[in-house]
Amino acid sequence: MDEVDRSRAFLKDVKRIVGTAVVTRNDGRIALGRLGALCEQLKELNSQGYEVILVSSGAVGLGRQRLRYRKLVNSSFADLQKPQVELDGKACAAVGQNCLMALYDTLFSQLDVSSAQLLVTDSDFRDRDFRKQLSDTVKSLLSLKVIPIFNENDAVSTRRAPYEDSSGIFWDNDSLAALLALELKADLLVLLSDVDGLYSGPPSDPRSKLIHTYIKEKHQSEITFGDKSRVGRGGMTAKVKAAVNAAYAGIPVVITSGYAPGNLSKVLEGQRVGTLFHQDAHLWSPVKEVDARGMAVAARESSRRLQAMTSEERKRVLLDVADALEANVRLINVENEADVSAAQVAGYEKSLISRLALKPGKIKSLANSIRVLANMEDPIGRVLKRTQLAEGLVLEKTSSPLGVLLIVFESRPEALVQIASLAIRSGNGLLLKGGKEAKRSNAILHKPSQIVGGKLIGLVTSREEIPDLLKHDDVIDLVIPRGSNKLVSQVKNLTKIPVLGHADGICHVYIDKSANMDMAKRIAVDAKVDYPAACNAMETLLVHKDLKDTTEFNDLVVDLCAEGVTLYGGPRASSLLNIPQAHSFHHEYSSMACTVEFVDDVHAAIDHIHEHGSAHTDCVIAEDLEVVDAFLGQVDSAAVFHNASPRFCDGARFGLGAEVGISTSRIHARGPVGVEGLLTTRWILRGNGQVVDGDKGVIYTHKDLPIEP
Repeated sequence: MDEVDRSRAFLKDVKRIVGTAVVTRNDGRIALGRLGALCEQLKELNSQGYEVILVSSGAVGLGRQRLRYRKLVNSSFADLQKPQVELDGKACAAVGQNCLMALYDTLFSQLDVSSAQLLVTDSDFRDRDFRKQLSDTVKSLLSLKVIPIFNENDAVSTRRAPYEDSSGIFWDNDSLAALLALELKADLLVLLSDVDGLYSGPPSDPRSKLIHTYIKEKHQSEITFGDKSRVGRGGMTAKVKAAVNAAYAGIPVVITSGYAPGNLSKVLEGQRVGTLFHQDAHLWSPVKEVDARGMAVAARESSRRLQAMTSEERKRVLLDVADALEANVRLINVENEADVSAAQVAGYEKSLISRLALKPGKIKSLANSIRVLANMEDPIGRVLKRTQLAEGLVLEKTSSPLGVLLIVFESRPEALVQIASLAIRSGNGLLLKGGKEAKRSNAILHKPSQIVGGKLIGLVTSREEIPDLLKHDDVIDLVIPRGSNKLVSQVKNLTKIPVLGHADGICHVYIDKSANMDMAKRIAVDAKVDYPAACNAMETLLVHKDLKDTTEFNDLVVDLCAEGVTLYGGPRASSLLNIPQAHSFHHEYSSMACTVEFVDDVHAAIDHIHEHGSAHTDCVIAEDLEVVDAFLGQVDSAAVFHNASPRFCDGARFGLGAEVGISTSRIHARGPVGVEGLLTTRWILRGNGQVVDGDKGVIYTHKDLPIEP
């Protein structure tokens, strides 16, 4: 996600802003032009409906300037020859506050804006009643469109040396601004500086680069700070400390220049100015370069670490993931909306955009599915069979994780959550590669799954890494391409790793002449309309030839058309129903369209499904039990239904908690692949010193033993 998009993702919801002011020049004098420009920006923001709270510096410098002048005027020539004593800082602050507010009042009055002064000390914030009253007062001022101007009351501060003492709740205007942003529930904190933002080194060093987004883990040990400001207690070190504290408490922060005109407005417009601090900024940073094999090996190690956990610990991890999802619904939706918007601008097909979008309530549904998964019986280490091989020699067949899975999926960002949860529950290491169209959604949804460690669920960010990963059959145990037949074929051609293919979803509904037609109408409409882009949606409606002239079938056609479904026909149906002929029976529309064709009987329907289907999910609607038995027994698909919508073919609906995909393969796992499909077996042999020695002294019993609970 680029910097502008990143800012816009949260700035569109910003209303309350806390900001600092840079109002002094390097010599300590007030920069009247800059102060006036700042007031004009604040007035504009105020008129746009923003709630602006200002934390201003300059009082001490202004007071020192005034007192020095008065001292000079009142001094004799002899006095000036004596060593000059530094002016008391508290006295400077007392005089300067009066002067500073007089300036603000004059400037804001010219702009028809009211301002208010609020002086605070460190000790004030230790009083809960004060903090509540402060919040109430600011709320009242903001409702009246008044701009509150805060400053530490240095004149009565109990600090030993106001410019050096950094103890306490806050220690300078930047930390005061961060504290106020939290106390007053601001949406954004802007810290103005005398440079453009945070640099990798001293700004005067030509080798230093402006950091547009601060990543604590990356930049904390890399940055070299220059000298702090000569006036006041500021400096970039203090600003960064305040920014990090606020950002990790949930308040986005931007450090930018107070010298450049219009910077506040540019920040709120989402322009790439200054340095952004955000608690989720690490999600936007490119993942540290790790080669494909390194990613796979790390996933293997993490799988073993996960298997070493107790069942209760793995359950707790899943519950934490579910809670984290629900706690971040707003942010997830913002990122997903950005993906959908970008896909629309790029001109992607409507079916892909439909799969890409997280529908209302989807995150809650995903969280609930994860909780179902968490509360299921622990699948790892279950004893499936116990056999006494010989006296004192017991063999156990147990369930075990496959190892490392590589999942390549298109669109559907919710697949990331489902697959990650299944991997955690089944103890598998996981590498995920989602489609570029869901980049933002995948990045934010990846975060909760990292609770057990960042490498358990590896997120592959580049398409170019996939061919390299597919070479490492010694560390990756299974590849599951979740998408089109083209994707499945490409993966199979590039690897020796076993592939669990999820092919096209060309699902059929066959309506027999014995069907209850009211039921048939409900099922057929649901099969197509409930979620047309799903792989278990109906793509072909097969109808017994005896129904073609019936009122009930005509009503079904009318119902489908009324729902907005475009009908295409096979050779028989297109002429009889006067609808366009389908180009191919083997076609997945993934949209509000389907093919209709008439068949002679159930056997013709079965032959049609075998010739043109994808062995995904097929359904018969009939009351004749011979027809039902023939269909259920002979249709060679992963899921075969009687009198039920094919939309039920889903891991969550099957009670699996979630699914890694729907497999149309005929080995290992078939249909919705849940936890069981991600397991293999291990043999555990328990003895007491037995040796083979040519089987001389071994008497084999091969007796089945009961499985202990």
